Amino acid sequence: MKRFFLALSLVLLVLPFSCKNKGKEATGPARPIIILHENDVHCAVDGYAKLAGLRDSLQDSAYVAVVSSGDYLQGGMTGVLSNGSYIMDIQQAVGYDALALGNHEFDYFAPRLFELIDQYKAPAVCANLYDARTGERCLPAYTIRQYGPTKVAFIGVTTPETEEDEYYALHDENGEKIYDLKAETLYSLVQQTVDEVRAAGADYVIVLGHLGEAPTAQKVDSHGFIAATTGIDAVLDGHTHSVVPAEYLANKDGKPVLIAQTGTAWENIGKLTIATDGTLSHTLVPVAELTEEDPAVAAVIADIKQQMEVVSSRVLGDSEVYLTINDPAGKRVSRSGECNLGDLLCDAMRHWMDADIALANGGGIRASIPAGTLTYGDIINVFPFVNYVYKIEATGDDILQVIDHCTRKAPQEEEGDFPQCSGIRYTVHTMDRRLSDVAILRDGEWEPIDPDRTYTVATINYCVNGGGFGHLFEHCRILRTSDMYYRDAVANYIVEVLGGHVGQTYAEPQGRIRFVK
Repeated sequence: MKRFFLALSLVLLVLPFSCKNKGKEATGPARPIIILHENDVHCAVDGYAKLAGLRDSLQDSAYVAVVSSGDYLQGGMTGVLSNGSYIMDIQQAVGYDALALGNHEFDYFAPRLFELIDQYKAPAVCANLYDARTGERCLPAYTIRQYGPTKVAFIGVTTPETEEDEYYALHDENGEKIYDLKAETLYSLVQQTVDEVRAAGADYVIVLGHLGEAPTAQKVDSHGFIAATTGIDAVLDGHTHSVVPAEYLANKDGKPVLIAQTGTAWENIGKLTIATDGTLSHTLVPVAELTEEDPAVAAVIADIKQQMEVVSSRVLGDSEVYLTINDPAGKRVSRSGECNLGDLLCDAMRHWMDADIALANGGGIRASIPAGTLTYGDIINVFPFVNYVYKIEATGDDILQVIDHCTRKAPQEEEGDFPQCSGIRYTVHTMDRRLSDVAILRDGEWEPIDPDRTYTVATINYCVNGGGFGHLFEHCRILRTSDMYYRDAVANYIVEVLGGHVGQTYAEPQGRIRFVK
C-alpha cells in the first residue's frame, strides 16, 4: 500500500501541505503548534527526560504538546516491578497531553490498567475499547486541547489484535469476552469520533493509533482507516516498531493525511509542526543526538532507578555462556527455532512442576544475557510478563496439535507461540509441514509420543487460558496452579538447582527441535 501512494507522497513532500478546517481559512494558529510524539517505548525510561528537555527548548517560540501512541507500561523491569506505576510516575512528571493504549498496556490485566488511569488521572483515550457486557465505552474516545486560539483533538485507537495477543486480559477464565475492541466496526467508530470532534470545534484532528502499517489478522490497520475515513489531519502511529518518516496517504475523499511512526525504545521522537499558515510538516529527531534533559523528570527517573536497584541488583550467580534469543548471526530465533534461553526456561518449569514435559511460547522470551554475573534484573528483562507457572494434564494428541499448529511458519517466519520445550523433542519437515520423531524423555530414554496417553505438562497460564498456543490447551485439566512467576522459576532454578552457575550445558541449543527439508 505504501508503494501505491508513492507518487502522491513525492508530490506532497514538495508542495506545502495545508489543512482547511471547517468554517476556517487555512491561516493556522497564532503561533506554531508542535506535537512531540513517541510510540512503543516499552519501559526504556531514559528517553523521557530528553523528551521533556526537547519540549522545554521549544516552548519559547511555540505551543508544545506531548503525546504517546502506546506500549509504554511493559517491556522491562521498570514496568514489571511496579505493575506499571513507575512508568506512570514518569509520565506524570513529563506532563502528557494525551495517551493512547497499546496492546501491552493490558499485560497487567485490564483492572490494573484502569486502576492506573484512575489513580493518576492519566489522559488516556481510546475510541474502540468497550465493555462487552454493558456496551459502554470504557474510556474517553478523545481529548480536545486548546493551544492559543486553536483546538486540537487527539483520538486514541488500539489494535484489535489485543483481543488475541492479550486474550487473558480481555476475557474471563471461561473464555467469555469482557472487553471488545470492535474489530468489525473500528473504521466507522473512528469516523463517528472524527465527526464528533469536528462538531465540537476541533481545528485539527490527530489520531494516536496503535495499529501499524501492515494488515493484521483482523484486516485492520492505520492505512485502512485512513482510506476509509475523512476529516483526519494526521495519524501518529505505533505497534509495528517501524521507523516511518512522514508519508501522505489519501483518505476516502482523496485528500492527503500525514502518517508517521518513530520506531521503538526511543529510536526517535516525532515532531509534528502545525505552522501559522496551517501547513503541517513532520521530522524525526534521533534521541541519541539530544543532550538536554528536563531536570525534574531526570530526578524522578533517578529516584525510581534507585528503588529498583535494591531488587534488581540481587546476584543469582554467573553464566559462562551467552544466554540468547538469537542465532549465531544475530537474528532473533526464539520465535522460530530452539534457543538456549528457551531450554533453560522449560527445564526450570518442568523441574518445579515435576512434569513429564514443559512447553513455553517463544514470544515470552524477550532479551538476551551476556556471559558474566547474573542478576535478578537480568532475568526480569528476559521474562517481563505477568505469567505464572501451571501444571496441566494433556493427551499426546493435544501436545501434537499444539506443536503442529505453532510451528507451521517456522523457521522461515516468526510466531510468538513457537513452542520451546523440555522433556520432549520433535522434528519439523518444512516442505510438507509434518512432524516426525516426536518423543518424550522417560527415565532417561526417549519414547515415541503416544497420542492416546495422558502426560503432565508444565507451562504458563497464558498458554492454558490466556490465548496462547492457539487456545489448544484450554480444555485441558489444570492439575496445579502457582503464584510463581515464570521469571522466578528460572531465577530459583539457577540458584537452587544449578548452584548459581550456568555452564556449558546451555552453551548452545540442545537439539530438542530440528528442521529438515
